[in-house]
Amino acid sequence: MKLHYKIIFHHVGTLFTYFPVIVLVPILFCFAYPEEWSNALFFAETALVSLSLGLLLRYLFKPPKNAPLTIKEGTIIVLFTWTIGIFISALPFVFSGTLNMSQAIFESTSGWTTTGLTVVDVTTVSKLILVWRSLMQFLGGAGFAIIMLSAVIGPSGFGLYYAEGRIDNIMPNIRASVRMILVIYLSYAAGGIIAYLLAGMNFFDAFNHSLTALASGGFSTRAGGIGEFNSLAVEIVTVVLMVMGTTGFGVHYTLWSGKFKQFLKNGEPWTLLSILLLFTPVLIRFTTFSLYPEAPARTGIFQAVSALTTTGFSTVSFERWNDLGLYVLTLLMIFGGGMDSTSGGLKLFRLYALARAIWAQLISFFRPRTAVETIVLYKGQKAIELDLRLLKEILIIFTFYFIFYCLGVGVLAAYGYSLADSAFEYASALSTVGLSVGITRPDMPAPILWVETVGMFMGRLEFLVVFYAIIKLVRDVKILKEVSS
Repeated sequence: MKLHYKIIFHHVGTLFTYFPVIVLVPILFCFAYPEEWSNALFFAETALVSLSLGLLLRYLFKPPKNAPLTIKEGTIIVLFTWTIGIFISALPFVFSGTLNMSQAIFESTSGWTTTGLTVVDVTTVSKLILVWRSLMQFLGGAGFAIIMLSAVIGPSGFGLYYAEGRIDNIMPNIRASVRMILVIYLSYAAGGIIAYLLAGMNFFDAFNHSLTALASGGFSTRAGGIGEFNSLAVEIVTVVLMVMGTTGFGVHYTLWSGKFKQFLKNGEPWTLLSILLLFTPVLIRFTTFSLYPEAPARTGIFQAVSALTTTGFSTVSFERWNDLGLYVLTLLMIFGGGMDSTSGGLKLFRLYALARAIWAQLISFFRPRTAVETIVLYKGQKAIELDLRLLKEILIIFTFYFIFYCLGVGVLAAYGYSLADSAFEYASALSTVGLSVGITRPDMPAPILWVETVGMFMGRLEFLVVFYAIIKLVRDVKILKEVSS
C-alpha cells in the first residue's frame, strides 16, 4: 500500500512541478499591455507555491521507475490533482485582492470544470485575471490532469485516462491520444480566433472567447457576455464553436481521418440535432417570439445551443422569461453535451443508449421469445455493444445526478428563491453550464456558494470517480490502522 501512495503523491508532485508553466502564461500578455506588469507578481507567487509543493512531494515520495498505474491509483490522482489544482488556481484571485478565498475557490472551480458561473466583476479586474479564467476553462475542457501527466506517466497510463472519464481513447496509447486531442483542440481554437477577428472582435476578446466557447465554458471578458457585441456574425461563430466543443474527441478524430460513413453511424450528433429541432421551436414560439419580436429565432437558437452544449453564453437576460422558457433551458442543461467532450450534463451518448434500450425492449414484445437482438452503438470509430454493464453505469450516474440535483435545488429554494429559478440555477451548476437567472452573484449566501461549488466539482468528475477515490482512501486508512495496531 505504501508503494501505491508513493506512486500517487509522486505523480501529483510531478504535475504541480510543471503546473507553473501554465500559471505564468497570462504574464505573456504584459508585453501587449505594459500597464499589467504590476499584476504579474500575483501569478509569479502562485507559480512559486505550485513549484514548491511539487518539488516537496517528488522529494518525499520516490517510487521505483516505471511503476504501473492502475485505475484505482488513477482515481485518487485525479481527485488530488483537481482539488489541489483548484486551490492553487484560486491564489491569483486572492493575491490580487479580487476575491476572498471562498469566492476564489468558487471561481477556480467554475473555471476548471468549464462551468462559467462567476462572481468576478469583469469590468474592473486585470486583463491577466481574465486570461487566467479563460485558460482554466480551455485546459479544463480537455482534461488538464491527463494532459499534464501524459508526459510523465508514459504510453500505458490508461488508469488516469479512464479515471477522468475519458473512456474514448482515440489512439493506441494515452500519450498519442492526448497529442491528438491537443492537435484537434488547438487547431479549432486558432480557427476560432481568426473567425472572431473577421467578425469584428479585437484580438484580446477573440482569444478569450475562442478558448471559452470551444471549452463549453462560458467565461467572457464582457459583463454582457456575447450579447454585448450585438453581432450576428459573432453569434454564428460562437454557435459553431459551441457545437464543436460539445462533440466528442473520438467523433472529431473520425472526421479528421476522413471516415465520413463511420461518423454518420455515431448516435450523438443525431441526438444533438434531434433535441434542438424538438425544443428550439417551442422556445421560439412560446418565449422569445413575444419577448424579442425583432429576432425571436436568432435569440432562441443561440440560448438553446448554449444550454444543450453546456457552454453558458447568453445574449439576453432571463429575468423576463416565462416559466416554460426556463423549463426548456433547464431540460437542455440537464441533457448535456457529448461524451468525451468538453461538455457536462447527463451526456447525449447515455440518453441515446437509454433510448435505444427502451425501444428494443418495446419491440421485443412483438418478436419471438427466442429472438436475441444485439444493440451496437458507435463512439467515434469504435463499435460498442449495449450490454447490462453499460446500462448499469448509465443508471448509476443518472441516479447520483438527480440525488445531487434535488438536494441542491432544495438548498437554493430554502433561501427563498422560486422553485423554477432554483431548478434552473442548480442545473446550470451541476451540468457545468454557466447560465444564470441571477442567483449566482458576489453577495450570495455562503451555503449557496459552496453547494454550487460542490455541484460543479461533482458534475465535472461525474460522481463515480470521486466516490471511488474516497472509498479507496477510507479503506486504506482502515487497513493502515489495523496494521499499526
